Amino acid sequence: MISAKGDPENSGNVSAAVELRYVDQEDDVWTCYPLIRQLRPHLDSEQEFLRRWQHQTSQGYRLLALWHETQPVGLAGFRVQDNLVHGRFVYVDDLVIDASCRSRGYGKILIEQLKAEAKLLGCSRLLLDAAMSNPLGHRFYYRQGLLATALRFSVTLPDQEQCLP
Repeated sequence: MISAKGDPENSGNVSAAVELRYVDQEDDVWTCYPLIRQLRPHLDSEQEFLRRWQHQTSQGYRLLALWHETQPVGLAGFRVQDNLVHGRFVYVDDLVIDASCRSRGYGKILIEQLKAEAKLLGCSRLLLDAAMSNPLGHRFYYRQGLLATALRFSVTLPDQEQCLP
């Protein structure tokens, strides 16, 4: 368990009953499915989410959840990467706060924990992508000290939509 403490910026909205915990067991993955589906609606089933979590975990992916009692109210999926542009960094694949729990400081807690994890892992940066259609997310990331430093360009290749085994 990782301590999740509120701070004055959160106006006391962060409940003392929240805790950060890694999702390392399949039962917790099942519990997180409704929340990740808010971010990734294309995940058609709990089984698909479990399969993808297992595959990504084998490649270093970690899923960190902010729990209120027995329910996750926030999730951050991340991995350590290394490239010529950034060196060693933490890449955040997934970041979501339950729609009914936003503006309570939970996102800030997750971002701060991700920054701390990156430092512990010897990383020089924390990176994530945000959809161009997500201006509220952009505002949140700016408030957390993340700056827009690039645009990502992509193309879907014919017959290659699903690359998982």
